[in-house]
Amino acid sequence: MNRSILGAILCSTVFAGAASADTVILAHAQPPGNPRSLAADFFAEKVAACSEGRIEVNVAGAATMGDDVEALTSTSANVIQITANSQGATAQIIPELNVIGLPFLFADAPSAWKVIDGEIKAQIDERAQAAGLKLLGLWDNGIRHVSHLSKSITTPADLQGVKIRTPPDDMTIAIFNALGGNPAPLTFAELPTALQSGVFEAQENPLTNIYSSKIHEITKFISLTGHKYETSPLLASMAWWSSLSPEDQACVQASADEATAFQRQTATEQEAEVKQKLIDEGATVTEIADRQAFIDATAPVYEEYRAKFPELVDTITAEAAK
Repeated sequence: MNRSILGAILCSTVFAGAASADTVILAHAQPPGNPRSLAADFFAEKVAACSEGRIEVNVAGAATMGDDVEALTSTSANVIQITANSQGATAQIIPELNVIGLPFLFADAPSAWKVIDGEIKAQIDERAQAAGLKLLGLWDNGIRHVSHLSKSITTPADLQGVKIRTPPDDMTIAIFNALGGNPAPLTFAELPTALQSGVFEAQENPLTNIYSSKIHEITKFISLTGHKYETSPLLASMAWWSSLSPEDQACVQASADEATAFQRQTATEQEAEVKQKLIDEGATVTEIADRQAFIDATAPVYEEYRAKFPELVDTITAEAAK
């Protein structure tokens, strides 16, 4: 049996038994203080309040239940009941989710929220349910940027042959292949060691994740490429969700909606502060003067995904253009 699933079973016993309908586990991979971590705690409090104690959500953060892929596996199997996950890992199960991360599609996170909260979310939820998961919300994982061990990235040429870590995310890999890099996936928990050992020269993440995980202490050259936007899907086991009464489903969904707003606001506030913190702590933060060069280089990614999901790509690009 997978070690993380076995750990989840053992941990659920400690938490009074996930088999009990009243006690559930929410797993995520981020460290304390990250917006995902704060929002998970917020969600747990809201569920306890609106269910009048009928549902207790125990939060297991910092990848204690395994990485994002393992947490998804455990959630779909109802070993754990909820995960605040990553877009890349979830897109392995729900490939349509990839289109949210088309390169340079959104200028900022609020622009993305306006587009993804309507029909796009409904379509993804439909596919999630078919895979044994209920989409409760699309939390924010920010606009992503590149950090490098020894140099700033100012043109696509600076990425030629660069060994860059990505999440297990087909879209991100496609973007860096188009930019001439040498991308490869690795779990987030293993990233610092891989950078320190020289397995990778660079990585890409939102500034908040770079700061909260102290990646800037290893890769001090941060370039504000803004190459893609990502969500952090909040997903529940469909088996668990279906077992709830309509009243408790309404409670969980309302709590998820409040937690989504809280998480996005927290992410926005941290993003506004973290750039200066990175500079103050010795990072070199570089703006991109010629963004069009990056946009032009990644144009083939749109055609690749339009061939796979023509209607969805056309819908999201049209909405983003507004």
